[in-house]
Amino acid sequence: MRKESKHKGWNEIKTNDSWAIFKVMGEFVNGYEKLSKIGPCVSIFGSARTKPDHKYYQLAVDVAQKIVEHGYGVITGGGPGIMEAGNKGAHVAGGTSVGLNIELPFEQHDNPYIDKDKSLDFDYFFVRKVMFVKYSQGFVVMPGGFGTLDELFEAMTLIQTHKIETFPIILVGKEFWGGLFDWIKTTLLDAGNISPKDLDLFHLVDTSEEVITILNSFYKEYGLSPNF
Repeated sequence: MRKESKHKGWNEIKTNDSWAIFKVMGEFVNGYEKLSKIGPCVSIFGSARTKPDHKYYQLAVDVAQKIVEHGYGVITGGGPGIMEAGNKGAHVAGGTSVGLNIELPFEQHDNPYIDKDKSLDFDYFFVRKVMFVKYSQGFVVMPGGFGTLDELFEAMTLIQTHKIETFPIILVGKEFWGGLFDWIKTTLLDAGNISPKDLDLFHLVDTSEEVITILNSFYKEYGLSPNF
């Protein structure tokens, strides 16, 4: 794709970009129409590479089941690994199981635990991220890679800058996330690049029970609604 773009002139690229606006608009409209009908959900993020026999896959299934049992639906990126585990837990518990799928050259394919009427396909990462942020009542962040970190820091930045309302961001797996938390707490904070109160933007836990406690405690005080 990158090689192909080098052979296009500036005007041709500009014309293609103009028409792409309509595709972007279509993804936004479709996402808003479908997700607005689903009700309060919690997003579960994590690596597409996590295998079903891994402890974090099993933990994600358990987290998703408990989320559903407490009245929320589950949204994932719709693919394998932790995403599949999240949808599986929601499906097994008989709750809402949403998949926001995106076509990638590797790793990504729809998992079989998404509700048939709640599977959405996206070409643009940024449109997909808007859907996660707008309709999620909380982010449960399991161990993952660059994509997981992207979602995590996007949410924290939007809350920190008051572009969206505050909602719970829960990092699951102290062993995995502990090093990042220490770096944020020391390097970023000590350098003056964040404020002490920014450390309250997220929680670090190990169990599904802790996830539910944080979600329920937050929503005893705040109402459930889209975030913007």
